[in-house]
Amino acid sequence: MKLRNLIPLLCAVVLFCSQTTTKSQTPENQKRTLIRAGHMIDVKTGKTLDAQTIIVVGRTIQSIAPSASVAAGPGDAVIDLGSMTVLPGLIDAHTHLTMDTNFDPYHELTMTDARSAITGGHCDDNLLPYKYHATYGGVADGIAEVQHKVRENIKYGADLIKVCATGGVLSKGDDPQASQFTLEEMQAIVADAHRLGRKVAAHAHGGQGILWAAEAGVDSIEHGTYIDDKAIAVMKEKGTYLVPTLYLEDWIQQNGHLPAFAQKKMEEVSLVAKKNIKHAMDSGVKIAMGTDAAVYPHGLNAHELDVYVNQLGMTPIAALQTATVNAADLMGWSAKTGSLEPGKWADVIAVDGDPLKDIRLLQDVKFVMKAGRVYKQNGRGLVE
Repeated sequence: MKLRNLIPLLCAVVLFCSQTTTKSQTPENQKRTLIRAGHMIDVKTGKTLDAQTIIVVGRTIQSIAPSASVAAGPGDAVIDLGSMTVLPGLIDAHTHLTMDTNFDPYHELTMTDARSAITGGHCDDNLLPYKYHATYGGVADGIAEVQHKVRENIKYGADLIKVCATGGVLSKGDDPQASQFTLEEMQAIVADAHRLGRKVAAHAHGGQGILWAAEAGVDSIEHGTYIDDKAIAVMKEKGTYLVPTLYLEDWIQQNGHLPAFAQKKMEEVSLVAKKNIKHAMDSGVKIAMGTDAAVYPHGLNAHELDVYVNQLGMTPIAALQTATVNAADLMGWSAKTGSLEPGKWADVIAVDGDPLKDIRLLQDVKFVMKAGRVYKQNGRGLVE
């Protein structure tokens, strides 16, 4: 075959392949869903935009435009939220999936965990007597052991390393104000975790433990009960997030039945936590919302934002930012979620009324979409 005859044939083949490829890329997953929002909160600016349409294709937001400029086409699915306020899905940066609200300490022996801790500290098994030599799998002492434990957790799938930098409240035999890991141990933990692409969260109540964890370079301090000016200065310098878990204190005071050793510690931390954390907030420490659910029941998570606003004086938009753009930033997900923008996951919720006037409205979410899939509509969960 001569070259001049071959060229048209090649062009036809290329055109055919191009047309085939185009057709194969426009099946069901390219169907549009139009969310007609009566009001939409831009959590980055704090502005509320009226009559907006969020165009969702697959798992992501394709575009956002005034509703008057977006006509529904054949095959488009339309979700009418014209009477509601729409905002990004909320992120809880501190939860437990396998716990429950049974505070019998020996019930905890049925639970499993992968947190890193020192021998005898918070996150160790301190309930059984000496003859059992019981210990949790995350316990490590000394630099070599903590490095090994970080690598082992990553080997088995951990995408974040959590360390217990101080004692805790619901654990037996430890002191929330006492540091657990040394500064050098925490530096080794953080160095290995960051080198292997994992962030580090530090459970820390006491001031020295918070300070050492921040100096070691952890990404977040969880709880932060006894945070002081020294720790605040280092956290601001390094950009460390504080993840308070404050509604937990209110819920336990009303509903919890703690063993005596935990009740005493809970009463002590409750006397100072909100005052100290408000000081940290007012001083400019970055805050990401966390709740400690399921220490109290899942589903009450938005009460944490009520504490920030109505007990600590945070503005509603700042509180919303802790659970959206701030939490996404802490998790390294800013390009994926945390705000309603083209290219991000279609994580969308809606409430009646204006949460910038009443943050408690977030406790009664009427609509939930996660990555383009609707899980709740008209106030009812959708179960397949």
